[in-house]
Amino acid sequence: MMNRILALILVISQLMLPLVACSQDDYEATSDVVDPVTSPSSAPPPPPAEEVSQIEIPSDPILLTVWEAAGEAGEFIKQAGEAFSELHPNISIDIVDVYIGDTVSQMMSDGPAGIGADIFVAPHNRLSDLIDAELVQPVLNASEVSENVLNACSLSASFNGEMYGYPITADTFALFYNKALIAAPPSTFEGVYEFANGFNAPGRMGFFMNVASAYYCIIFTTKDNNLLFGPHGTDATSTYLNSPASVRGLEFFQSLREILDMPAEDINDAVGDSGFAAGQIAMHISGPWNIDNFKAAGIDFGIAALPSLPGENTPAKSFSDVRCMFVSNYTMHPEAAHAFAEFLTTTEMQQLRFEITGDIPAADVHIDDPHIPGFMRQLDYAFPVPALPNMGMYWEIMGGSLINIWNGTDVQTTLDLADAAILAY
Repeated sequence: MMNRILALILVISQLMLPLVACSQDDYEATSDVVDPVTSPSSAPPPPPAEEVSQIEIPSDPILLTVWEAAGEAGEFIKQAGEAFSELHPNISIDIVDVYIGDTVSQMMSDGPAGIGADIFVAPHNRLSDLIDAELVQPVLNASEVSENVLNACSLSASFNGEMYGYPITADTFALFYNKALIAAPPSTFEGVYEFANGFNAPGRMGFFMNVASAYYCIIFTTKDNNLLFGPHGTDATSTYLNSPASVRGLEFFQSLREILDMPAEDINDAVGDSGFAAGQIAMHISGPWNIDNFKAAGIDFGIAALPSLPGENTPAKSFSDVRCMFVSNYTMHPEAAHAFAEFLTTTEMQQLRFEITGDIPAADVHIDDPHIPGFMRQLDYAFPVPALPNMGMYWEIMGGSLINIWNGTDVQTTLDLADAAILAY
């Protein structure tokens, strides 16, 4: 037994030695950082609201407590609450400032004590924790809510086939391109390789991505619809990272070293962001948090869905991260709480949230911004970050594995080690 433990420690230490990639904390921080497009003070008033739910709501006076962070997100809940109260004058919304990263742990103590929220915000990847602690109720009108929101968002808010969260924003990454350097990006990664191979020169690069990021580089493991922890992200017996499809995808990833010839340790988001903002990089994989940064830099850029992997004809799959509202298992007003949470997923409220916060909507609504549709198209090919506890090890172990692969180690051997280390959690 002691020999097995010592062997596992040796495996993990070898994988984590060169680690500079995204940790789980990096991912959670990144996925929440989206610059607002419109400040709350200048946002338009809520659009006329329409009743969409068939939930029977009592006529007695009701005060719903909603946990959401102050700022743009809190302003949205305030305006949405005012619109909801116009439909239901007996219902008032009380907003309590609680950071999204704190709501789950705080509900674990406050919920059973009877002092928690009726509705609270949380990232979708905490869903298994919420279910295990019996903190949340399933969505009341799951079929209607699923029709309101994007498919990737519906999947993210569900666990073992049952929907628990009401998606309100979505997040993923896509391909930024500088229109002064390339009129339109290639639709395939082979095309990206060919363009960069002919474009690269001192002071300019055809393509850039953070090759040490387990967040971005997941795309190369998804060849042939191979998904992390299985089709539903719930198979704790295998990461599927060392499957034949994943190995082929990461062997192609390794070949991109020819057009991005830098050690993995020297490739990071800061280098890519500054290079793209300076007009030196033609294509760059990043997220919506960079839209305002590149606008401020004066770059005329577009955003497209990711290129397809070799042998495929649809955009490569990316991670999706979804912000959800959950109804507490301890609420004294379940009907009203579900009705308000569902109200937040309607077209009118999703439009309002974008106008206030600039976050990507969880529903397919018209957005008068040329940069958002590219992300929304990519969401059609995105899959939820799995909610398994093993994800903590995934961020750490896979980051080091990617560095090793980029720097020339055998792909199959490296992924076999990564799979064993992640599953040992």
